[in-house]
Amino acid sequence: MNDNSHFRQLLAAAAAQPEPQRLLFVFACAELPDHATPEQRERFRSGRGGALAPLMCVDKAPRDIPDFHALVSESERAGPPWSVVFAASLSGQAGRPPDKARIELALETMVEAVRDGRIAGFAAYGPQGEFLDIG
Repeated sequence: MNDNSHFRQLLAAAAAQPEPQRLLFVFACAELPDHATPEQRERFRSGRGGALAPLMCVDKAPRDIPDFHALVSESERAGPPWSVVFAASLSGQAGRPPDKARIELALETMVEAVRDGRIAGFAAYGPQGEFLDIG
């Protein structure tokens, strides 16, 4: 597995913030959209296109993720195969990490954003740790 330097930089940046951070991850796969046209079906078959379908989400403290391989291993035990994971960070306040309610709301918002294709603000990684420029 390629332990991509971009993901290591994400972990380091989150750990270096003055306020405690939680990293938010939404794992997704591509699926054929409802009522797909023949052209959309062909693009999907060739590995391009499709609609993003969120599969699962999780939050982690930066210190709880040693590397991308650890995140992948945990995701394989927790849920179905995925093709892209989106990452974002949520900052705490006054030296305290974000509370459970803020984390849950942020994850719900992130899942909806992925479902709607509003992914420009997230880092995206493929299953081998490669940074994906898809926003």
